[in-house]
This record gives sequence, structure tokens and C-alpha cells, in this order.
Amino acid sequence: MNENDLIQGVAEALEQLGVGLTARAELQPTAAKRHVDAILAIARGKARHEFVIETKPAIGPATLGAALAQLDHAEHATRLPGLLVTERITPPMAERLRELKRGFVDLAGNCYLETPDFLVYVVGRKPEAQMTVSRGGQAFTPAGLKVLFALICEPELANATQRTIAANAGVALGTVPTVLADLRQTGRLLKAGRNQRLNSDKRLLDEWAMGYAQQLRPKLLVATHHAPQFETWKEWPVEPYRLRWGGEPAAHLLEGYLQPGVLTLYGDKMPLAFMAKQQLRPVGLLGTHQALEVRKPFWGKPLEYQGRADTVAPALVYADLLATGEARCLETAGRVYDELLARLFPAG
Repeated sequence: MNENDLIQGVAEALEQLGVGLTARAELQPTAAKRHVDAILAIARGKARHEFVIETKPAIGPATLGAALAQLDHAEHATRLPGLLVTERITPPMAERLRELKRGFVDLAGNCYLETPDFLVYVVGRKPEAQMTVSRGGQAFTPAGLKVLFALICEPELANATQRTIAANAGVALGTVPTVLADLRQTGRLLKAGRNQRLNSDKRLLDEWAMGYAQQLRPKLLVATHHAPQFETWKEWPVEPYRLRWGGEPAAHLLEGYLQPGVLTLYGDKMPLAFMAKQQLRPVGLLGTHQALEVRKPFWGKPLEYQGRADTVAPALVYADLLATGEARCLETAGRVYDELLARLFPAG
């Protein structure tokens, strides 16, 4: 099943609910799909409303933030209300989206549609058959996401040798040609004469954040520690130990708003001297109150964020915040984007 099949499938599912809805999908030309997946016109009686839709194979807690960020981008580009379209929405996720007042519809007809003329909320329906939406390409494999992250952090790498790109991305040299070819084919890497550049916009950033949440982030968690000195985290000497703050503490340091509920440190290893000084105690991977998450860096050693030496790159902070799915973190992700990323990745 491709994206267009998914879109047509949910349109049919809405019409089969028996509540008087009709739905017509207006699939966008290829050039426009950089901004929106499609427009879905939904009518009931004489009332007709258009929605800009964002398709996703699946939506879970870790990918909700990135999906909503992409939907925000589509809404901004079209000035239309947004609608998430996916294969299946679980009842807990349906309730979460309804609480957030974000529209959705899946192949079984589960949906939340709220307009001035009608309100439809259906949950608990099961699809007749499981189908998989193909999406992504080589740029959204784990190795491809590492290459794309290197280009996001250092755009000048687009004109570097493939060996240099591989070193900065922390991937095998043989990975780079196929990833760059995929980026060019999908319009994410633009070629002008002998030079090329990343087609940097907010949609690209959000696509990377979605792929990161699905493919990379779950594999990076090394350990979770109880941190009895949690409240003093800003005083911890992380730089001498080659550690960098990510997620919520990095967001606080970069834009000064969010008070962390969970601490995140990126580092190849947690030095024993550092653990002893902060009285850290491993508690496994289940999490705890006053938790410190240790995550393994996934980029190559030559890649250095030219900013604060104690935080990871803003694009990774943004993605980490989105991956929590928590409202306060999603709001702060928007602040990080506005203050640090919007100039480099405009909404368009």
C-alpha cells in the first residue's frame, strides 16, 4: 500500500461509517508534496470542509510530537485545518489526539473530526486487514538518518567528499552514495552545477525528527540512573567528561524555559568518577523519579556542533523533545525551533 492508497482508503472508510459523511481526496502534484500530502474534502449534507492531511504509517507516543509538528507545517502552508491519516489509531492514542483537538482518521474509520457544522468521534473499530505503507527510502534507514543529521548540523558537508561525510556521520563509506542519491531523487538535496545543498526547510527537519524517533532513539538508551542531586544538575561538570546535555536540560540551557522532569546526557560512557560525585545509581531501563537517561552519541567524532560545548545540536534537542510526546515538551520544542532553527529551516 502506498500513501495514495492509504488516503483513498480512509476516504472510503469515512463514507462507510453510516453517519452521512462523504469524502473526496485531492492528491497533490509531485512538486507540491514537499509541503502537503493531500487535501481531503469532507461533507455532511450541505456542510463541506477541507482538511490538509499528513500521512503516517503509524503514530505512537514517541512519534506523536514529530507528526504534529509536520501537521502544523502543512496547516501553515495551506491555511487549512489539519488531519492525521494513518493505518490504525489505538484507543489511547485516539483519546490523546481528541484531548489535543487534533483531527485524525484511520483505515478502520476511527476518527475525530470537529468542525462548526459537525462533530464525529469514532474509536475502537478494527481494520479488516493489516496493510503496510511504504515510505522513507535510504535516507530514513538508521544509517541514512545519521548522514542526514550530519548534513543538518553542517550544511557545507553537502559538497565534501563522501569519505568526509561518512566520518562526520559515523557510518560506513559505502552507505553514503545511496543515501545522497535518495536525497537527490526526493528533492531533499539540490544540485546546482558542480555544487549541491540540502533543501533545508521545516518539513525536512520534522521528517528527520520522525525518523529519529522511530529508527534511532530507541537504540540509544544505554542506562537510566537515579540522581539524588537532580535539582543541582546545572552545576554538574559535564564538559571535562566529554558529556553533553540533550532533551529537556539542553532545552533549558538553550532557551531558558523548560524545567526538566527527566535529565538526558549523551556520552560514550559514564565515567565512574562522575557517577560517584553525583551519587548516581543504575536502576535499569524502566525509569524512576529523579531520572537521568544516558544515551549513546550516534554521530562521528569530527562532527562538532558550533555552539554550547555542554549541549547537543539544537536539531537533536528539538527531536528529543518531540519524541517525549508530552505537551510541555512539545511547546518547548516549538520555542527551540522558533529561536534556534527557524532561520535555517524555514516553514515556507
